[in-house]
Amino acid sequence: MHLKFAKVKGDFVWHHHEHEDELFLVMKGVLQMKIRDPEERIEVIHPNEFIIIPRGVEHCPCADEEVELLLLEPKSTVNTGNETEDAKTVVDLDDLKF
Repeated sequence: MHLKFAKVKGDFVWHHHEHEDELFLVMKGVLQMKIRDPEERIEVIHPNEFIIIPRGVEHCPCADEEVELLLLEPKSTVNTGNETEDAKTVVDLDDLKF
């Protein structure tokens, strides 16, 4: 398992992960997690709170203002899950530019 730091602003992409659960820990800001399981709902996560998205559950992280969060997931987890052709997809973390 790896800790990954991420920032979210606006809507991400609806996706799911076939084999991995994901833990989102909000460090700063307010994260809205859209979930389809099977009904669509929105969970609101505040600083120092977390949400676990089980494998196979379709979800879309979003935020009105920038959110800083930590993700706990396997290193190999693709950020956009099954949506591998999206412009936001990062397959190899070494490819990220800061």
